[in-house]
Amino acid sequence: MNIDRMEFIAWMERIMDRFDILNEHIHDAQKKRNNIDGEELLDNQDLLQMLKISNRSLQRYRSSGKLPYYTISGKIYYKLSDVHQFIRDSFNAPLKKEKTKGDN
Repeated sequence: MNIDRMEFIAWMERIMDRFDILNEHIHDAQKKRNNIDGEELLDNQDLLQMLKISNRSLQRYRSSGKLPYYTISGKIYYKLSDVHQFIRDSFNAPLKKEKTKGDN
């Protein structure tokens, strides 16, 4: 199959137009994500992937009060700002010193 330069350019322009349309759809979908007071809400799955932790660890952080959460229609959500604060607090937490044989 052999196509001339003009036909190739026309095809590429159509492909780029499709990419532009897809980009607009993606942008619109991102705007419609769960928000409360203009702030993005993340669900458990988002957080598990973001923090690379187990479901049990996430549950422990909720139960201990380290990570605030909200229940909406039976589903758990987290404010992005709360997640950022949780990460900052985790980095600033003092390390526990383990006792060695010589320590009293």
